[in-house]
Amino acid sequence: MLRRRLLGEQLPFGVWGWLIPVVVALIGGVLRFVRLGEPGTLVFDETYYVKDAYSYLQSGYEREWPEEADESFNAGNPGVILETADYVVHPPVGKWMIAFGMLLFGPSNPFGWRFTAAVVGTLSILVLALVAQRLFGSVVLGGIAGLLLAVDGHHLVHSRTSLLDVFLMFWVLVAFALLVLDRNWARRRLAVLMASLARERGQPTREQLLYGPWLGLRPWRIAAGVALGLALGTKWSALPYIAVFGLMTVLWDMAARRTVGVRRWVRGAVVRDGLQAFVSIVPVALLTYLATWTGWFLSADAYDRQWAADNPDPLWDWVPPPLRSLAEYHRSAYTFHEGLSSEHPYEATAWSWLVMGRPTSFHYQSDGLTCGASDCSQAVSVVGNPLIWWGAALSLLVVLLFWVGRRDWRAGAILAGVAAGYLPWFLFPDRTMFFFYAIVFEPFLVLALVYVLGLILGRASDPPWRRRNGILLVGGFVVLAVLVSAFFLPIWTAETIPYNQWRLRMWMPSWI
Repeated sequence: MLRRRLLGEQLPFGVWGWLIPVVVALIGGVLRFVRLGEPGTLVFDETYYVKDAYSYLQSGYEREWPEEADESFNAGNPGVILETADYVVHPPVGKWMIAFGMLLFGPSNPFGWRFTAAVVGTLSILVLALVAQRLFGSVVLGGIAGLLLAVDGHHLVHSRTSLLDVFLMFWVLVAFALLVLDRNWARRRLAVLMASLARERGQPTREQLLYGPWLGLRPWRIAAGVALGLALGTKWSALPYIAVFGLMTVLWDMAARRTVGVRRWVRGAVVRDGLQAFVSIVPVALLTYLATWTGWFLSADAYDRQWAADNPDPLWDWVPPPLRSLAEYHRSAYTFHEGLSSEHPYEATAWSWLVMGRPTSFHYQSDGLTCGASDCSQAVSVVGNPLIWWGAALSLLVVLLFWVGRRDWRAGAILAGVAAGYLPWFLFPDRTMFFFYAIVFEPFLVLALVYVLGLILGRASDPPWRRRNGILLVGGFVVLAVLVSAFFLPIWTAETIPYNQWRLRMWMPSWI
């Protein structure tokens, strides 16, 4: 009884619990790997991250490239790289992950440049389907979540392009999944310990109920700390997730202790769960982050590597020189990010992201193409499936109401995932920003949409007519979403199509 109060109805998913997520991930994998080498040139910010990844394979740190290096790289001649260290402002993890694909398939192969991005994009579909399954207690809703992510263009384009953001999204999603596992583990453990106390004395004593039992080491939360460290090692915009997810997991513990009758459940959760949560997440993430700079630490001439030796300071000489040098590197990079404000034709304020006011164009070509028409186009546009994105934006309002009105922890978790990735951008209104940054919280937008679809679908105990209408509405929405994705697929995957067909897919003037 206590376990049910803590965890709710836990139905066995059986073979379908794995088969359906794997199937939707395979569907997503096909969409991501077929024609992955198109376009056959570096697109958008691949010009930075792919070449940095190649540099990692050569030296373990970033080196400079000559002017017009893209043409040489595209032609399969990356050997033009220079010997001097380059100044970059993003950490190493995403670039090392890109480098892994290049190590397998060669640096002159566009498939190799994008291989790891496609793998990570496919795996994120599987992870989201499994997470949704646990959140909603439904194999069907888990499969829908995975399918919607698999066919959405925003996620698809990122999975077919080697930018850092798809790796950031992946590690954040993995951290969230691990914390959901930790929540279930901790509640099962709490139920067992409380039942054990009850068996000893008939019921727990007043003293035992003051703060509740200590739950012991929590491996899933430690693993989440590692994942958050890897997310931070991809992009610094992961930092809010460390704070928000850390707070979220402690709030879950507070609710659990309150449920089992702990009298001082706030203090009990803070002292017996919160301190351990901090140690499991923050220091673990920091140590993981530092470990991602191993290539820089092992080098002698990476950018700023010898800064401490060149700038002695008696006040700080007790700090190991490599750490002092890395601190200076970070200070410089932070200053760069803080002052980044330059005009760009595809910049988009955060206010416009949820409605896709200004999607980013990664690639567009119209010259020298053959498509059976006088004017042809080839595009890679980071525009999502409008039905999924606009539906998810509206769903956030419903999720917010259910969190405030019913204190549904699932609604709170979804909102936390969106807020940590979205709201911080409003603190920097003058900074140049792009719609494609939204990929980091897209899985949580999909979860918000599926939350509402679950409400429409209804429960198995509902009257047959209610259940039938719910199935028709949800099924119709999913089918329509897949058809809309099929319509937009050519401008997500660089297919050559007539110009008028490209314009037909530009639903808003701001998309051009």
